[in-house]
Amino acid sequence: MEKTIEDPPTSAVLLDHCHFSQVIFNSVEKFYIPGGDVTCRYTFTQNFIPRQKDWIGIFRVGWKTVREYYTFMWVTLPIDLNNKSAKQQEVQFKAYYLPKDDEYYQFCYVDQDGVVRGASIPFQFRPENEEDILVVTTQGEVEEIEQHNKELCKENQELKDSCVSLQKQNSDMQAELQKKQEELETLQSINKKLELKVKEQKDYWETELLQLKEQNQKMSSENEKMGIRVDQLQAQLSTQEKEMEKLVQGDQDKTKQLEHLKKENGHLFLSLTEQRKDQKKLEQTVEEMKQNETTAMKKQQELMDENFDLSRRLSEKKMIYNALQREKERLEGENDLLKRENSRLLSYMGLDFNSLPYQVPTSDEGGAGQNPGLVYGNPYSGIQESSSPSQLSIKKCPICKADDICDHTLEQQQMQALCLNCPICDKIFPATEKQIFEDHVFCHSL
Repeated sequence: MEKTIEDPPTSAVLLDHCHFSQVIFNSVEKFYIPGGDVTCRYTFTQNFIPRQKDWIGIFRVGWKTVREYYTFMWVTLPIDLNNKSAKQQEVQFKAYYLPKDDEYYQFCYVDQDGVVRGASIPFQFRPENEEDILVVTTQGEVEEIEQHNKELCKENQELKDSCVSLQKQNSDMQAELQKKQEELETLQSINKKLELKVKEQKDYWETELLQLKEQNQKMSSENEKMGIRVDQLQAQLSTQEKEMEKLVQGDQDKTKQLEHLKKENGHLFLSLTEQRKDQKKLEQTVEEMKQNETTAMKKQQELMDENFDLSRRLSEKKMIYNALQREKERLEGENDLLKRENSRLLSYMGLDFNSLPYQVPTSDEGGAGQNPGLVYGNPYSGIQESSSPSQLSIKKCPICKADDICDHTLEQQQMQALCLNCPICDKIFPATEKQIFEDHVFCHSL
């Protein structure tokens, strides 16, 4: 592929001669005749691996970067690099793309990263001179000539000696001249190579000089930066030294505080030991107090149970007392009623209750209804009962529901002995259900 179709990968990086020996160019002529194709033969070294975008360019001697190529050809990658034949490759440059001047050129192998991997010796594009044509004779022709000379010598014995001497002189002079010419050509080629090497070395030195100048500038700038950095570090060092002194002083103070704390810790440990002993005594005392408290709690519970029982009994007694008090009030009311009725009856009979020599017994006295001073009773009781039957019939017996007031005191006492009457709700219970009666009365207090 030619230069006009696609540009090869190049680089502006300066040359590195350490890579020039990885590809070796073989059979490079000193000059090539213009108007003909040029075949470039080269060999890969053992450690070099070609890549797809590698190329070979023709450069004018004295080039500095791979962008200065005159023309180029892409490298054909071998199928098997391990084969010896694959190591030896060639490319052909068409005559149309070759230089037309007589300057010195050389082949250069450039990889796809733009790095030169090999360079050939310099060569020229010029026509062949007559001086460069060498006459080569074979050994057979020399023998024929010598045989012909012997025959001529036989025919011309007189001229033989002179001709032989002249021929020897001529041959010696020609051999010497040939040697001189060869030496001259060798010296010329060596001189050209040296000139090229000197030029290359000069270019290389100039490049290195530029690099050294750039490095010197960089080093000087870095030196200035380092000087500033050194000043900063010195300032930081002085600051750190002051901080270190403060830290050392603080460490000494902390050491003193630590010793003081150790002494206080010893005193605290002793006091803690004493407190532990006191705590053990307190724990024993607390345990004894807990036991005493448990005993007191048991006693308190027993007293509370007993108090509750007494309270319950007291409430029952109070309820019974209240019931009896109400019964007493009721009976007193009935007694007052009977007194008023008796006074009314006496007044109806024309008698004064206060002038009587005896008192009318109350209903609570039971069978002792008559005056105990009279053996045979009240002689006016029959008169009183018979004199006012209409008034007596008004009062009915509360027990038998008769029209006359009956003396059922004994019967009432028997009923009270056989029955239990609730003093609050007047509910009657049999005497055999005394516990139920007590529970019933207790429920009224809740």
